[in-house]
Amino acid sequence: MAELARKTKRYPSDLTDEEWRRIEPLMPKPPRRGRKPSVDLREVLNAIRYLARSGGGWRMLPVHFGPWQTVYWWFRRFVRRLLFRTIHDVSLMLDREAAGRA
Repeated sequence: MAELARKTKRYPSDLTDEEWRRIEPLMPKPPRRGRKPSVDLREVLNAIRYLARSGGGWRMLPVHFGPWQTVYWWFRRFVRRLLFRTIHDVSLMLDREAAGRA
């Protein structure tokens, strides 16, 4: 059932496979030691995009995205690493190259 949910977009704000393919290399790598993260970073980004698009609060996050505290923790980690700025800059560069501009 989880595989089926991953293949279909639940919300218009969900990442497409092409978008995820471009963003995935920028995601933080799991630590070599210790417990491996049990969250799917694609779902975390889908949750953050859902909140940004809908304008809802953290506590109003639908339950299938996971606990809002976990999503918020990852959001703060991404902000500290300037990940959103990096994703924006890389996306802009790829779009400009696809359009044939310098």
